[in-house]
Amino acid sequence: MTSLLVADKRRAFRALHQSGCFVIPNPWNVGSARYLQGLGFKALATTSSGFAHAQGYADGEQSCEQVLAHFAEIAAASDLPVNADFENGYANDLGRMAENVTRCIATGVAGLSIEDATGDGANPLYDFDVALARVKAARAAIDKAGGDVVFTARTEGFIKQRPDLDETIRRMKAFADAGADCLYSPGIKTREQIEATVKAVAPKPINFLNSGALGFTVNDLAGMGVRRISVGGSLARVAMHAFIRTATEIAKEGKFDGFAGLITNAELNTFFHDDRARRINPK
Repeated sequence: MTSLLVADKRRAFRALHQSGCFVIPNPWNVGSARYLQGLGFKALATTSSGFAHAQGYADGEQSCEQVLAHFAEIAAASDLPVNADFENGYANDLGRMAENVTRCIATGVAGLSIEDATGDGANPLYDFDVALARVKAARAAIDKAGGDVVFTARTEGFIKQRPDLDETIRRMKAFADAGADCLYSPGIKTREQIEATVKAVAPKPINFLNSGALGFTVNDLAGMGVRRISVGGSLARVAMHAFIRTATEIAKEGKFDGFAGLITNAELNTFFHDDRARRINPK
């Protein structure tokens, strides 16, 4: 991948955040990334849980080196900009986290997110001042590398048993003021919560996690002011759910009904053959 191509992806990703609303689905391997590109999406995002489960880990158990290699693989596999789910930067220490952000940028991603979750169940969120310092350190590392990577700051209270909207908004506003390009609070669900966070950080864009049956369409969320919609590990869980259900049916009942209506081997061969041919000989 040439540096010019990486720069083009980063410019395209930043432009997507300027207006409108777009969906950024989450592949967990090369095949899913290329198929999502083929469906016409404009950008992709990694999923820590989807990749972890596919590799036989619980979410959060993989090393920084494993995750960085995955980012590089997905970024190289697609012509689309890729946002990296970089969790807490794989370090508590500010200097080490900043170094890891620099390493993440070097994988060729167009954006990355840093969250305020500690990974400690007894104390799931960094204290406010620490979380803010981490955002500032990540911002400085991105600026030192050229500043073109879109930086998303996440506050995790609603998925870490700290569902306090006032504190969530306090953190989002502080993160925005500290230089985050996009703000994200996974786990908020209601129209009132969504609209309150959008209003709080405007004109900075909001990413909304639409990972369940919340009833909101893209048009609904666009009407609330959401700029970016991700699905987290939900697509990966769809695949895992179908696999588990069908395999369990075979093991327990000796039935193969789960294979009914499957996409054919020939159809997948055609898609990936044509996709590879296009990548080797672009028009």
